[in-house]
Amino acid sequence: MTVYSEEQRDAIRTRFLAVDTSNVADALDEADLPDQGLHPELTALSGERVAGWAFTIAGSMTPYEGTGDPAKMAACARVGPGEVTVWAGDGEGVCYFGELIALGMAERGAVGALVDGGVRDLKWLRQHGFPVFGRYRTPVQSIGRWRVTGAQEPVYLRGATTRWVTVRPGDFVLADEDGGIVVPAAAIDRVLTRAEELTRTEVQIRAAIAEGLSLQECLDRFGHV
Repeated sequence: MTVYSEEQRDAIRTRFLAVDTSNVADALDEADLPDQGLHPELTALSGERVAGWAFTIAGSMTPYEGTGDPAKMAACARVGPGEVTVWAGDGEGVCYFGELIALGMAERGAVGALVDGGVRDLKWLRQHGFPVFGRYRTPVQSIGRWRVTGAQEPVYLRGATTRWVTVRPGDFVLADEDGGIVVPAAAIDRVLTRAEELTRTEVQIRAAIAEGLSLQECLDRFGHV
């Protein structure tokens, strides 16, 4: 697996922000990685796009005493620039993620969150401009109910075409109006390059249609995208 410098990571993230999940999904299909799409229940709760390197956090419904979750705070303190926290676990009805965690992560350079569970404080997340995709919204806090059990290990999110999608630290996650997608670390370069090619072709097709070509003429000229 390629090890990227911070400058390369920033450049790759900028490039992903310029392509749509649909083109990334098509590029993944061509790379024989057809089951990387996330379940459509994962939608934008704050912001419109999430793009970054996966920092994974797992948790479970476990009753406990106390006023906080030290494991959650310890995990969040490890998040770095350009990363998106990816939250997974068996919780239902409670929030995994809210405003204060987002502010702490933003201080460390994190660029969003992808939560296969609950999110709260949406008004404030939106005002802060911190992008979050989640499965549901809820005012019910996790303290005493749900706790972090691990970080920076493979986690499993609900999939679009398969029951679960594995997300590993260093994978790239992208979500927009169409939903979420996960690019395995080993495929980032080729999938991103192909998604950019598909994006350029789409731009040419839109321009050709605007100039008066029919859709069939465009498909004959540029192929299906």
